[in-house]
Amino acid sequence: MSRQINKLSATAVKTAKPKDKTIRMADGGGLYLEIRPTGSKYWRMKYRFAGKEKLLAIGTYPDVTLAEARKVRDRAKEQLAEDVDPSMAKQVQRRLGQQVAANTFQLVAQEWLERVHQHDVVPDHYQRNRRRLERDAFPVLGKRPLSEITAAELLTCLRRIEDRGHIETVLRRLA
Repeated sequence: MSRQINKLSATAVKTAKPKDKTIRMADGGGLYLEIRPTGSKYWRMKYRFAGKEKLLAIGTYPDVTLAEARKVRDRAKEQLAEDVDPSMAKQVQRRLGQQVAANTFQLVAQEWLERVHQHDVVPDHYQRNRRRLERDAFPVLGKRPLSEITAAELLTCLRRIEDRGHIETVLRRLA
């Protein structure tokens, strides 16, 4: 006989009240709702990987609904079937997201200006290029991660410079 999955209902999750101690309401497949005495509700999933019991933090209720928690559980089960630790995969994904967010156009351009360009050119040329980036590129592309900037966005940025009549600047950027 197989274990019953999806034992909880959305109403049961919503109306669950805290007790003196932390309580757990199981949904099946390792997924459960942990209700703390403070009233906060956390989705968790227990699983075994490489012979060790592990815990995957899914999120807090109501930010993560029952249906969303079940989708995460199912995705984690698929990862386990592929011999991937869901908790480790989540950590790797979070680190990648942080790295992408840290590599914005403005941060990388400023680093290049300070480390490379400033030492290769005369001070006036360095100042001119820094001002051009601050005036033309940073307002449009500055906060965007480099990996998300498209050729169309670069073209739009160059067209704005061209519309101001600075054709020579656009030609330099295209070269």
